[in-house]
Amino acid sequence: MILPDLLDKNLDIIFCGTAASKKSKELKAYYAGPGNKFWSTLYTIGLTPTLLKPFEYKYLLNYKIGLTDICKIEYGNDNELNIANYDQKGLNLKILKYNPRIVCFNGKNAALAYLNKKHVDYGYQNCKIGNTKIFIAPSTSGAANRFWNIKIWEELLQYR
Repeated sequence: MILPDLLDKNLDIIFCGTAASKKSKELKAYYAGPGNKFWSTLYTIGLTPTLLKPFEYKYLLNYKIGLTDICKIEYGNDNELNIANYDQKGLNLKILKYNPRIVCFNGKNAALAYLNKKHVDYGYQNCKIGNTKIFIAPSTSGAANRFWNIKIWEELLQYR
């Protein structure tokens, strides 16, 4: 496991990425790449009252937010990962066990793999994992800047 899950019962949101980046693996912290907008986005849209640093990721539990990835045994950019290492079943079991209000995929790649689809749209999905709603937001990775749209992240607030 590259990064441990940050999960607990009674969470509002669990964010699910594809896998840890090289920088996140190196620093042992989620969304640690210098171009990643995850932490600033959480602060900007009001999910955290302060701008957290990647090494402070465990504080997210104080705000009823959890973190995981669909691939826990590899790291790197999405195009470098072996899709055979994506653990859809494991993610499903985690969501059913912890039962958050919503799981938000940080980017389409993890969502496509989990939902076993060729195409998905950003935003609220008309399916659930048990009682948990599903939302897909544009990736906060600097490598995905061409897809960035903070307005979709703001829409997430109405579902939590």
